[in-house]
Amino acid sequence: MRQRAVGRTGLQVSAFGLGTSLWGRDTDEYEARDCLTGFVEAGGTLVETAPGYGGGRSEEVLGGLLGDVVGRDDVVLAAGAGVSASGAKDASRAGLLRSLDRSLQRLGVDAVDLWQVGPWSDRVPWEETLAALDAAVTTGRARYVGVCGYAGWQVALAQAWQLAWPQRIPLASAGVAYSLADRRAERDVFPAAAALGLGVIACAPLAGGVLSAKYRTGLPADSRGAASHLEHTVAPYLDERGRGIVEAVVRAAEGLSLTPVEVALAWVRGRPGVASVIVGARTAAQLRGVLTVEDVELPAEIVAALDDVSGPDRD
Repeated sequence: MRQRAVGRTGLQVSAFGLGTSLWGRDTDEYEARDCLTGFVEAGGTLVETAPGYGGGRSEEVLGGLLGDVVGRDDVVLAAGAGVSASGAKDASRAGLLRSLDRSLQRLGVDAVDLWQVGPWSDRVPWEETLAALDAAVTTGRARYVGVCGYAGWQVALAQAWQLAWPQRIPLASAGVAYSLADRRAERDVFPAAAALGLGVIACAPLAGGVLSAKYRTGLPADSRGAASHLEHTVAPYLDERGRGIVEAVVRAAEGLSLTPVEVALAWVRGRPGVASVIVGARTAAQLRGVLTVEDVELPAEIVAALDDVSGPDRD
C-alpha cells in the first residue's frame, strides 16, 4: 500500500487507515485480530482509535493485539482525545492530558504516533487546548499532533498560533468527515490545511455505509442504519440528494466493473490534500473488499461526473 506524508511533516502513513470505532462492541477481539493482521500484511500502517470508541474497549482490544499479533513499530498509532470513554467532552489541558494517559494505559504503549484532539470547544480557551498538544509532544507521550472536527477557520487559527512561536508544536493533521456524500470540508478545511501545511485525514468516506449502495432498497437488519447507536451516522445521507449520489456511484461501478465501495473510496483517496482515508470495516471480509481499492484508478471522466453530482455547492 502506498505511503504518504502527512502535511509538511516527516510522518508517513498508508493511503488507507484502519479505523477501530466498532472494535469491542460490533467487532469482537477475534475479528479485530483478523482485521489488523490482514491490514498490516497488505502494507497498511495507520491505525486509528479513540477513548470514545466503545467506552474505551476499542483501545483495550487494540492494545491487546499490539506487540502480540503485530509489532508496535509496524503501525502508525493515531489516537483521539476530547471525548472521554463515558462520552463526556473536555477540551481543557488537564482533561486532554488525563485522557491521553488513560489511552496510553489501555493501549499498553508509552507514546502514540499521532494525537488528534477535537471537537472545538467554546467553553475552554483555545490556547489552553493547544497547550495540551505541546505538552504531549514535549513529554514524549505523542510524536505528532493534530485536530479533528475543526472548522476551517479553527484549523487556521490553531496552526497560526502553533507556528507563531518556536517552542510550540505545529499541527500535522486535520481529521474531518469527507465523502462524496459530504464535501462541506472542501469549502474551508481543505484550503486552510493546504495553506498551512496540514494533511487531511478523511473519516467516514462511505458516509456510514450509504455509498456502498446497501440502503438502495431498504434498511438491512445487520446494517449500521438498523443499529440504534449507529443510526445517526447513516440517516443524514438517506435523502433525495444522497440517493442521487449513490445512483451515480452505482452507475460508475457498473461501467468500470468495480463495486460501489471501490469507486467511493478511490474518489476520496484521489482528492488533493488527503493524506489518508480511514476505513472502519466491521469484519475482516469487509476489510478485504476495501483493500482492493489500492489498485483502482478512476478515469478522469468518471471523476468529473462524480464531482458534478456531489459538489459541495449542492449541500
